[in-house]
Amino acid sequence: MKLASLNQGRDGVLLVVSRDLRHAVAVPGIAATLQAALDDWADLQAPLQAVYQRLNAGLVAEAFAFEQSACASPLPRAYHWADGSAYVNHIELVRKARGAEMPESFWTEPLIYQGGSDSFSPPHGPILAADEAWGIDLEAEVAVITDDVPMGVSPSDAAAHIQLLLLVNDVSLRNLIPAELAKGFGFYQSKPSSSFSPVAVTPDELGASWADGKVQLPLVSQINGRLFGQPNAGVDMTFNFPTLLAHAAKTRVLGAGSIIGSGTVSNYDRSAGSSCLAETRMLETIEHGKATTPFLKFGDRVRIEMFDAEGQSIFGAIDQRVERYEP
Repeated sequence: MKLASLNQGRDGVLLVVSRDLRHAVAVPGIAATLQAALDDWADLQAPLQAVYQRLNAGLVAEAFAFEQSACASPLPRAYHWADGSAYVNHIELVRKARGAEMPESFWTEPLIYQGGSDSFSPPHGPILAADEAWGIDLEAEVAVITDDVPMGVSPSDAAAHIQLLLLVNDVSLRNLIPAELAKGFGFYQSKPSSSFSPVAVTPDELGASWADGKVQLPLVSQINGRLFGQPNAGVDMTFNFPTLLAHAAKTRVLGAGSIIGSGTVSNYDRSAGSSCLAETRMLETIEHGKATTPFLKFGDRVRIEMFDAEGQSIFGAIDQRVERYEP
């Protein structure tokens, strides 16, 4: 099943979207918003799935053309958004670039931070920043959305609480990060609003590409129409999504609609490219002694997308232009 939110009101209008992303229908008789559907997922998943099957068969008279540009992020705001760093080779690279050793514990316990979730950017809305000097960077990731998750859940049990998957652009302001982390209290100003793919999908939509709690497909990023990276999200993922979910729920309950991100997708095979400019700059620093690739500038365009074996877009595209924020 594929779901989206029309960009109307604070929480959007829930849409069921056809598998080929060509048609959609609102379902106010089932749930007005995606959050409402997740709050009662056990009872509402089946009727939503029935609409999805009818939509794919061309049997929904109320269906209309689906426009990705008219969408908010599937959850325009969420009760909980936490981002992991599941690709430890990426962390290892960060440390190597500055000549620091990586603690062994990074291989056995995930890193995670809780981000702002009161307002996500639309997938085709602008990336807003007041100053290019902040070091504007994309971070292409995969994420999951949960139902209610009990505290202390095991990784094996956590898998059943993953109800939807989607893509993320977890925008980072790289030049603000060092001073924030030096205070020992984590990210805040350096992590502005994230954006998510127009469509969220149930794991069964991925077929065999959803395996071992990972999405086993390349995540494709473009900058200004040119391929930037296509690392495989299932390769070199040290901590799978059930493990990330269990880690996040160790000391708290996670409410329905919680979003857990993978962190920047990264492969040891560097020929696949990168999912963030910081990684490219780190590789340049290691090889040449300095970084030469610039961060994003006003007017740059970022596109993030994932395709199935037939070349069909699964989640739709995050397609954003970097713009100067004007109060």
